[in-house]
Amino acid sequence: MEQERLEVPPKDPDDLPLSILEVGCSGKFELITQPATKNGYIFPLATLPHGLPPYALDLITEAEQHFLSDPSKLPLHHFENSQKVWPREVCVDSLYHTDVTPVHSTLKVERNQTTGELLGYKEVRLDDTGLSIKNSLSLQRPPGPPTQTVRGSSTNYPFWPGGMDEPSLDMIKSMGEFEESIDFEKDLLTVPPGWKKGLNFKKTEHKVAPGLLSLTNLIGAMDDFNLGGSSDEEDEKKRKTAEAKQPLPRTNSLEDLVLQWPFEPDVFQKQAILRLETHDSVFVAAHTSAGKTVVAEYAIALSQKHMTRTIYTSPIKALSNQKFRDFKNTFKDVGLLTGDVQLHPEASCLIMTTEILRSMLYNGSDAIRDLEWVIFDEVHYVNDAERGVVWEEVLIMLPDHVNLILLSATVPNTLEFADWIGRIKQKKIYVISTMKRPVPLEHHLYTGNSQKTQSELFLLVDAQGNFLTKGLPIVAFTFSRNRCDENANMLTTVDLTSTVEKSEIHIFFQKCISRLKGTDRELPQVLQMVGLLKRGIGVHHSGILPILKEVVEMLFTRGLVKILFATETFAMGVNMPARTVVFDTIRKHDGTNFRDLTPGEYIQMAGRAGRRGLDTTGMVIILCKAGVHEMADLHKMMLGKPTQLQSQFRLTYTMILNLLRVEALRVEDMMKRSFSEFHTRKDVKIYEQQIQELTKKLSSMEEVECIGQLSDLEHYYNTVRELLCTRDALQKRIMESTSGFKALSVGRVLVVKTQRHKNALGVILQVATDSTNRTFTTLVLSESRQEETEKEVEALPMAPTPDQLLTNKLFLPEGPCGHTVEKLTTKQIGSVTVKTLRINADKIIDDFKKRQIPRFRNDPPGPSVTTATQELLRLAESHPDGIACLDPISDLQLKDLDLVDDYTRARRLEDSLSKFTCFHSPRFSTEYARMQERMMIKDELDRLRFLVSDRSLMLLPEYEQRVNVLKTLKYIDESCAVQLKGRVACEISNHELIVTEMVFENVLTDLHPEEIVALLSCLVFQQKTQVEPELNEVLRKGIERIRGVAERIATLQRECSLQESIEDFVDQFKFGLVEVVYEWAKGLPFAEITRLTDVQEGIIVRCIQRLNETCRDVRNAARIIGDPTLNAKMEQASNLIKRDIVFAASLYTQ
Repeated sequence: MEQERLEVPPKDPDDLPLSILEVGCSGKFELITQPATKNGYIFPLATLPHGLPPYALDLITEAEQHFLSDPSKLPLHHFENSQKVWPREVCVDSLYHTDVTPVHSTLKVERNQTTGELLGYKEVRLDDTGLSIKNSLSLQRPPGPPTQTVRGSSTNYPFWPGGMDEPSLDMIKSMGEFEESIDFEKDLLTVPPGWKKGLNFKKTEHKVAPGLLSLTNLIGAMDDFNLGGSSDEEDEKKRKTAEAKQPLPRTNSLEDLVLQWPFEPDVFQKQAILRLETHDSVFVAAHTSAGKTVVAEYAIALSQKHMTRTIYTSPIKALSNQKFRDFKNTFKDVGLLTGDVQLHPEASCLIMTTEILRSMLYNGSDAIRDLEWVIFDEVHYVNDAERGVVWEEVLIMLPDHVNLILLSATVPNTLEFADWIGRIKQKKIYVISTMKRPVPLEHHLYTGNSQKTQSELFLLVDAQGNFLTKGLPIVAFTFSRNRCDENANMLTTVDLTSTVEKSEIHIFFQKCISRLKGTDRELPQVLQMVGLLKRGIGVHHSGILPILKEVVEMLFTRGLVKILFATETFAMGVNMPARTVVFDTIRKHDGTNFRDLTPGEYIQMAGRAGRRGLDTTGMVIILCKAGVHEMADLHKMMLGKPTQLQSQFRLTYTMILNLLRVEALRVEDMMKRSFSEFHTRKDVKIYEQQIQELTKKLSSMEEVECIGQLSDLEHYYNTVRELLCTRDALQKRIMESTSGFKALSVGRVLVVKTQRHKNALGVILQVATDSTNRTFTTLVLSESRQEETEKEVEALPMAPTPDQLLTNKLFLPEGPCGHTVEKLTTKQIGSVTVKTLRINADKIIDDFKKRQIPRFRNDPPGPSVTTATQELLRLAESHPDGIACLDPISDLQLKDLDLVDDYTRARRLEDSLSKFTCFHSPRFSTEYARMQERMMIKDELDRLRFLVSDRSLMLLPEYEQRVNVLKTLKYIDESCAVQLKGRVACEISNHELIVTEMVFENVLTDLHPEEIVALLSCLVFQQKTQVEPELNEVLRKGIERIRGVAERIATLQRECSLQESIEDFVDQFKFGLVEVVYEWAKGLPFAEITRLTDVQEGIIVRCIQRLNETCRDVRNAARIIGDPTLNAKMEQASNLIKRDIVFAASLYTQ
């Protein structure tokens, strides 16, 4: 039975055929119903064919859509301001996700070059896959995050240092095929980024169809036709044509420079500029104020033209601020990077301290990619014992594409220093130096110790540099901060400024301090300084507040400060010349004792005298308060050679850890390239060539026959060599001992061993001792015709038998006995006998000297000489097998353990000689000589291989000791892989070990932020203070814990054989500012914290500023180990100290 299909109505209201219809554009709607069509479509929802016209979203909706709800809408630039956390659905399966291996190939379309027809697809290899800032040193790696563009990150790899040796085969395999296959001669990039095509420098040959003649080939072939002789006019025409085809050489014209000056550059400046135009590195050495900055300015202008980047480094922060202002006025696009300031880091010219650049290099900063020039100002600062190592590290770590500009005062070894840089970077360094001073100096002495001489000046060195033995802005250099203040305060009645100048000074001073809060404007130092400045007097030293020092510098530049009392730091790179320079004294304390100024120090300060374009000469005056100085000392100081550039390279834990975290870089390579190793490493190529030659020579030599009686020949040779070496060491210890020196007195009989004398007896006539060694004037037996026997003695073969080694037969003249008087060193004394002679030493010496005069040369020797000679001859004849020598133990009573050990070893080796059989063979002498020649080559090979190996590095033992310290503290594992503690230490800029240990031992976590920052002040404060701080119990316990950590580290270093004593290591952490910093962090005004200590205001400010950098380091360390509590406390501590006058912005950056 057939049943009908029933239509069941929809159960859900949503299934009903209802909809809303838009009626026109008025915004009206109608509710309509209509059954669905057969094809399933519902009726149209609008009466308009294309729906409603578009309309603008409101601003809030648009902002949410573009910046909050859709990550794809992020802008390409400045996206760091957008939302960083996006809402997402929880997906547990995503935890199992792993990154897919990068695809190493892609498909490339092949088309017809003419028609564009698609011909097919070709799979090509992608060579740069897998490279990143975390695993590659290549410049081809992708850039890192924009936030790390300038500073980089301690987890990034640095770029490959320029001039560094190629990695080994194992390293090449680990680095990947792409990095090993770069050929900088052939595989150069020809297509700029973003371009579809570039330049093709390859020569192309045009194929010509058969039967056709190529016009190009025809013309090219005609150049080679020779139609015989031609006229003079044709020859001249050909010559001109050939010259025209040659590329034009670059001229030395300075007309098309990218930067012009209102003055004519000096010759040395022009030479440097021409080198920069050819993209060369230069080392410019010139006197202070000679105009070295012109070279730096041209490099900056050149990089802006090339759209690259320049980094200008300075040794001190104050100089960086001044250069920022100067270059900002000239080039506009200038940035500044210091420990606490970062201005315009994207600029094409960045000014920074050398420590910042070192950190950028180790942290793989992407700013290094487009770096064209690095300018090192005040390169002679490499002599600084504490910070000189930074310059060497930076020079070694810079990549190959970066060119160098080194600016230095005149030093005597510029060529040597440039040679070192050229060798380690494998590029030419052009040295350009000048001794000319733009404004000549005249040096005067001023005594002023009486009414008669108070207005007299005695000229010592004139403008031409002649030393004479007969006899206003001003900078007065004083080598004491307190004496600077005292000298300025003594001039209470001196007023050097006019009313107009006083008004200008007042307005400028008030404008500068207007940014300070009210209490800071009333500081005693501020009030005292404004009183001095209004009278034209200034003070400049490290104890002055930084903002006041900048005010003084700017007023001095304007000519409103007439006399400036300053310490040595004012002369460091600051371009502020004066009419006259006055030296309060020429003696200074260098941290150890008082000494005279070196020529380099004196000329650095004296060079501030003389303003270019204003003064014909610069006047230098030396005050003679304690009497007139010695002329020899003055001559040495004024006209002596400046201090040479000397390496201060040393190993630091930060350097070791930064290099160990990158497998491709080795600490040994860094040590090899240091300036301290330059003299021993510069001949490595020669040594390697000699090794090849000696190895080839050794392989071509026949093997020594060691069979039968000669089977123990090699063992015998080694025993003889060990015996001779032991005897030499024993003799040296005897000579250096007090008892041995006493035995070597006038009349003592010696056995002399030199090139001229073999076991000849001699008697001491005179003993002379100087600062380096001792010499013994000795009467020695010889042949009467010494010249004829010298060659015979030297030509004798050396194949010693046991009898010869044990008997020590003495020299006996073959004919008439002769004599000579020679000065012997301890090395030329074979042995000291038990015999002494009574002689008249003075007469013997006088007689011998007289017979050296040509007209007395044939005179017979005097009776004193004859008697002594006959006594020596009698001893030699009566003891032909040798005279008994002084026994070091029984006769000289020497008890040194090493000496006794050498003595015992020598006796044991002597007793073993009789057991050998090789010396009985008739071929013993021949085979021994061959063995000796072969062993000498092997010894030389061992010596050369040692010199080219890492074992010859002077700092290698210290490196191994420091590695043992790091292994014990778990900073690295047994395979020298950097661990978590090592990663934390890489974040710390100074005192990395103690800070890391404090973080891991939770010394700081439980303290309040103000207590933490107060305790950390011991890391940056280095002055001595006489005021004992008043501390609470928490701070006292914190100090004890820090000292305990320091003592534990120092003890471990001593156990690992490092030289620094436990006391010196612990005492370097000074807690004199703990109370000051604690109260400052609690909000006490600066005026009140200065009353808590005798430390000057400027030093307090500098320490707190550096303390902010330490807080940042500890905050980064807390982030790495995952300690949010300490991280938050360090952030809070940094905010507590960053206020008021301590962190007032530099006037140079405004």
